[in-house]
Amino acid sequence: MKIAGISFDHMHMGDNLRFAHEHPHVDLVGVCDGDPARMQPVIESLSIPASRVYTDARRCIEETDPDLILLCPSTGSHAEWVERLAPFGKAVMIEKPFAASLEEADRMIRAMERANAPLAINWPLAWQPAIVTAKRLTENGVIGAVTHVHYYGGNRGPLYHLEGKRETTEAFRAEQKRSSWFYRRDSGGGSLLDYLGYGATFGTWFLGGLAPLEVTCVTHVPEGLEVDEHSITIARYAHGLCRFETRWGTFTDPWTHQPQPKCGFEIVGEHGTISSYDHETTVRVQTRERPEGTDIPVDRLESPFQNPVQYMVHCLEQGLPIEGPLSPSTSRIGQQIVDTAARSAREKRTLPLDAIGVRRNAASADPGGARGIAFYGADS
Repeated sequence: MKIAGISFDHMHMGDNLRFAHEHPHVDLVGVCDGDPARMQPVIESLSIPASRVYTDARRCIEETDPDLILLCPSTGSHAEWVERLAPFGKAVMIEKPFAASLEEADRMIRAMERANAPLAINWPLAWQPAIVTAKRLTENGVIGAVTHVHYYGGNRGPLYHLEGKRETTEAFRAEQKRSSWFYRRDSGGGSLLDYLGYGATFGTWFLGGLAPLEVTCVTHVPEGLEVDEHSITIARYAHGLCRFETRWGTFTDPWTHQPQPKCGFEIVGEHGTISSYDHETTVRVQTRERPEGTDIPVDRLESPFQNPVQYMVHCLEQGLPIEGPLSPSTSRIGQQIVDTAARSAREKRTLPLDAIGVRRNAASADPGGARGIAFYGADS
């Protein structure tokens, strides 16, 4: 399976290329960015030969003929990049979030449908054992039908780390904050667009594809910045409320030390609850039989469900659809929530969710991909 990585706007490109580099059935045929300096740390780390380094995307694709393109542009340019690359007819996996708006997400879906090629949106949380374990438990009916999902997500800020979670310096952060796309409104910056998609998309996944009736959101934009560093979204469903909170500025990063509040999900069902926190080795489950709660070790994930490249190669080789939170159908509902939340914050009022293409009661058919990777490769 030939893979190329195009656009290094997002630091996750380095992580995704490492997954490709380590896959025994993958040939990493090319990397491309208009600024060669942004690629250099990854080129050195993975010993990528100069003959496979490009600064022109068209030339990269035409000369390497990849089966799969890993794409990591700024959020505000997702639609532009997908429309640019779709005519090549290659599978595309774009790094989260889906897009800067629902209109742009739909442009991406249409472009890939016209090309008859798969599109996936990679949410790194999908490969966390605690998340997969929580989904398996809900699918097994351990807490009954899921009724509420509460999410808190974020980190110290997008400029505190590079690929591989390498720490940056204070001087680097001060300089980059003046120019980084993460802090530009027109590029899709801000904690809401960076992290709300996680809560909204995975919340939709846990709820089996349900969409809310209306959304209320408030944000905090620090003085001197264009974008928010903190948002709280309340989504009202026919059966109750869900809360999704995003934060740049947590006390610690969850992959080193869990901050307080903890980053992750709290899932409430008709007969119990589950807490699933980022990077932790257990999930906590309450049931009517054990109301005091039980710590359950997280599932051990097996190939090809340990990272997004394994999953994409598996789906392409086997001719399988993209499912779960990576599917455009589930991510689109998440994008609708994000869009409505952003507009709610701007207009300072509660807004109804656009009802096109979503379901709002459990009796309706499951939208394609709403379930997905709950059990994949998990050894409970």
